[in-house]
Amino acid sequence: MKTEQELGRAQQDRWQRAYDEDPRLHGPEPSAAARWTVRLFGAAGIDDVLELGAGHGRDALYLARQGFSVHATDFSSSALHQLRLDAQRDGLDDRVTAALHDVRDPLPPADATVNAVYANLLMNMAFTRAQLRSLMNEIRRVLRPGGLFVYSVWSTEDPHFGKCPEVGDGLYARDGFAGRFFDRELVHELAERWELGGVDAYDEGSRKLWRVTQAKPA
Repeated sequence: MKTEQELGRAQQDRWQRAYDEDPRLHGPEPSAAARWTVRLFGAAGIDDVLELGAGHGRDALYLARQGFSVHATDFSSSALHQLRLDAQRDGLDDRVTAALHDVRDPLPPADATVNAVYANLLMNMAFTRAQLRSLMNEIRRVLRPGGLFVYSVWSTEDPHFGKCPEVGDGLYARDGFAGRFFDRELVHELAERWELGGVDAYDEGSRKLWRVTQAKPA
């Protein structure tokens, strides 16, 4: 198995190549998670969001169209370039900012300055369990007391689970991309020191996922 550093670099290079080949890799439509999150954040009175692993911005742009201010981060410069172009094209560049950042590093915001964090299919990327715990700690650090974190991940009920080679530490690889499938036990483990609001199973196309809602204790 590659070291954490080698795996991280390899995955960044693989995603960069993918976005170079197809700048709108995931299509223009927002994810099901984004549509649900808009309603949740709106009901909570939240109007600004930090999105982690935003890719080329299909969800960031959707959130902005719904009136949110979005600070989007990703570790692919090609993806963020496309996001900025589309935000400018759609007249949303006053609502969307984008910054190159690898979430294996500490998050840029200061302590307790963020109202809400959103991540669609980021947490199941090529992180070790220790890196996942560290990222959860960072997200909790930057959130204000009572702030919300919503994320979606592949479920172990997904038809792809167990069909790809395992590369160590519960990670599976296909076409150079590595990722993790979550069971309820892992979701609850990562929610320690959080207020867990919901763990909801849902389908998107042929995929089976979890949508997880949790809050930093007030």
